[in-house]
Amino acid sequence: MKKTIVCMLMAALVGGCSQSEREAQALLEEARLHLQQNEFFAARSEIDSLRAKYPKEYKVLREALTLMRQVDLKEAERNIAFCDSLMPIRVHEADSLKAGFTFEKDTLYQEIGNYVWKGQTIERNVQRCYVRCGVDENGEMYLASVYYGSRPIDHTSIKLSTPEGLFAETASIPYDGGVNYHFQDMGATTEVVTYKGDHGREAIKFIYDHAGERIKVEYKGGKPYIIYMADADKKALVATYHLASALSDIHQMVETKRKALKRIAYLNEKMNPNNE
Repeated sequence: MKKTIVCMLMAALVGGCSQSEREAQALLEEARLHLQQNEFFAARSEIDSLRAKYPKEYKVLREALTLMRQVDLKEAERNIAFCDSLMPIRVHEADSLKAGFTFEKDTLYQEIGNYVWKGQTIERNVQRCYVRCGVDENGEMYLASVYYGSRPIDHTSIKLSTPEGLFAETASIPYDGGVNYHFQDMGATTEVVTYKGDHGREAIKFIYDHAGERIKVEYKGGKPYIIYMADADKKALVATYHLASALSDIHQMVETKRKALKRIAYLNEKMNPNNE
């Protein structure tokens, strides 16, 4: 009914217009109707169709530009409302999860700190081969393979597998003294290879999905070496995965709100008649 009334009013207003202008105006009214119903994607689609089909209907196009700004404004306001409603929930969840973690940050070299499961801090895991993990303040999780032994194996990656034959691998990280580094102490060698972002994401998800199973870890790229993930290390990864999810959501909402506020300021300036 509402759509019919809008169409009738539009027809009455543009009765003296050209066929092309009437058709353009009809698309504009459709877009307005979608905006009233908070159907932002549909409103944009109608405006895009108008622009593509009637590039010379300048009067209608000017109205369409104003309407598009109104669409952007309402969508930005909706995004802020969404973030404001969900943010306290995720912050509370993250704060609760942090109780099991130690926060590490070298202020001389790091702008962003990391949360490490208390049972996986370096000082509690010397002289041990294991897979450790952590997550930065923005929710970016990483995985690291640690080797300790009497002689180096020069590994560059790990392969994880279950007894059923399912597996996942990290990317291969060549030795660089940074994300892949070695050191010797009292005649023993320690190697640590860190897999960040896409280099370790598949392996992280694999461990999370199969944390209840026996997971074999094959050190690859140099001399072959095998361990089995300790239950405590699998537990650490699961806990870190949950914290990473909360921190990532918080970071994304902060960024979404920041961009929305910036967009609103821009749109308000453009929609102010004194600035045109």
